[in-house]
Amino acid sequence: MGGGSVGAGGRPSTAPSTTPPSTTPTTAPPSTAPPSSAAPADALARLRPIARTRPGTYERSAFGSSWADVDGNGCNQRDDVLLRDAVPASARTAQQGRCDHDVLAGSWVDPYTGRRLTFTDLKAPDQAQAIQIDHVVPLSEAWASGADRWSEEQRRTFANDLDNLLAVDGPTNASKSDGDPAAWRPRKGYQCAYATRWITVKSRYDLGADASEVAALRQMLDYC
Repeated sequence: MGGGSVGAGGRPSTAPSTTPPSTTPTTAPPSTAPPSSAAPADALARLRPIARTRPGTYERSAFGSSWADVDGNGCNQRDDVLLRDAVPASARTAQQGRCDHDVLAGSWVDPYTGRRLTFTDLKAPDQAQAIQIDHVVPLSEAWASGADRWSEEQRRTFANDLDNLLAVDGPTNASKSDGDPAAWRPRKGYQCAYATRWITVKSRYDLGADASEVAALRQMLDYC
């Protein structure tokens, strides 16, 4: 689940019901485009090489609680991402405390599968769990690639970086879990954007990459 995705309001949700959300095949909206990167292949070549090891014991709590309001707009990162990634004009929001865009319903296009997801009540645990906020570079992957040496504030910043967060289909996010590109890939139509985002985030935070990860990222860049 991308290293710590949760349901509505930043709290772990209960298991979804057997009734799935409305889904329709479509293409990904512009909001899922990766952060700008002039030459992802060059950036990939500059990533610090590391061995495929897992230093120490990873704990989600090392990256702070889910989710924080790091920009001080009154809304936590989950609501910020849900609003940003929603199909334009589809999101229904309400005021909740200081947050002026508590997301209650709407439609999203899952970038990983290309399916359109429509939810009528994101306060219902099954619907909240069916759309999750994914850390593209999972927190456990970041921990193994250098974040184990960061300060608590650096890890909190990483965990809430909007450029590393996407609203995605819950079951697909569960299948991704904390896999790196050598272990898990999205649909072919999104692999260029996915690899570019992964490389951009790792470059920004000086996170290392192992040989199998680099090889998989090179293959995905071939779709660019």
